[in-house]
Amino acid sequence: MIPPEFAEEVLDDLGVLRARDPAGLLPAVAGAGAQVRETARLTREAGLDRVTEGGRPRGLVVVARREGAVAASVLRALLGPGSPVTVDVVPGPALPLWTGPSDVVVVATRTGAGSYAVAPAYEAARRGVSLLGIGAEDAPLRAACSTARAPYVPLPTTRVRHTTLWSLLTPVLLLASDLGLLPGDVADPDAIAAALDATAEECGPARDTVVNPAKTLALELLDALPVIAAEGPLAGAAATRIADQLATLAGLPATGFRLPDQRVAACAVLGGPLAPDDADDFFRDRAEDAGRRLRLLTIRDAAAGGHDGAGERDPRSAVEAMDEVLGTAAARNVPVSALAEHGDPAEGRLARLARQLAVADFTAVYLALALDTQRGRRP
Repeated sequence: MIPPEFAEEVLDDLGVLRARDPAGLLPAVAGAGAQVRETARLTREAGLDRVTEGGRPRGLVVVARREGAVAASVLRALLGPGSPVTVDVVPGPALPLWTGPSDVVVVATRTGAGSYAVAPAYEAARRGVSLLGIGAEDAPLRAACSTARAPYVPLPTTRVRHTTLWSLLTPVLLLASDLGLLPGDVADPDAIAAALDATAEECGPARDTVVNPAKTLALELLDALPVIAAEGPLAGAAATRIADQLATLAGLPATGFRLPDQRVAACAVLGGPLAPDDADDFFRDRAEDAGRRLRLLTIRDAAAGGHDGAGERDPRSAVEAMDEVLGTAAARNVPVSALAEHGDPAEGRLARLARQLAVADFTAVYLALALDTQRGRRP
């Protein structure tokens, strides 16, 4: 296990960070706001009206994996259970059998290559389904969309692997807005980009660890087993993203629980055999502890919803479930890191989520660079 004091020296040394980041993960994460603005422009230039001119579809099928699947989950959470349009996420290469001309298919991928992305595009064209493609500039998917006379959002080749969530999410949000599924202010690219820019200033590599929330969180996770508690469906989509980034970039396993439905499981883990002993002294020196310790990481969404079962014995709201999870952590001396602290209450719901995701992305990259997991990897 790398000592925290050595990891802090690494994180505050710009030369070392550059040497350990051959793929340019840090600049890519720092440029998330610019990525949103550029992708919004490319989406408008692609001509979404070719998809939206037919009016509201019966269903929206998003063919995607990893970051694209997270983007679809964010949209589904924003629409909520009262959405007039179903949102289905499939990994490809097959489309659901029921997909037809009254539906819209979005193929969202950084590369725009591979049978899982290209085959569904050709199949959608064959069935007469409205299609939107998102991928690299000169990818096979672009040719498939051209054959179907469908709009295509060409992502620049400068996009860096593992950092393209906002390139895939932005077109999906704009499509939903143009279809009348989301109010325009919910998916405002400028507001989202501004939130990402502000977080990049707070978490950038030039800021020392003592004033950098992402570097601080990376040090907290250095010897931890993260347990992510997410308040509601939108935070749950973010938790999926964060767990994937921690595993993919830093090799750190993380467990996520969406509240309130997974409250019981979250409390069982926090109070289970991996938690500190009941008699553990919270103020003792843990420098000589062996192995990793549980750490609760919270993601909150103020609009997650209130009570849906007043008078029930068990909590039936995400807020109450989070309070119980935090109470269990406190009772068992499990330390807590709160992504919820990042975000202005006056900002929109998606802008607040963008801040939390940005802090988490910076954290995963810093943790990877502290552990030196990136050198030698294929970009």
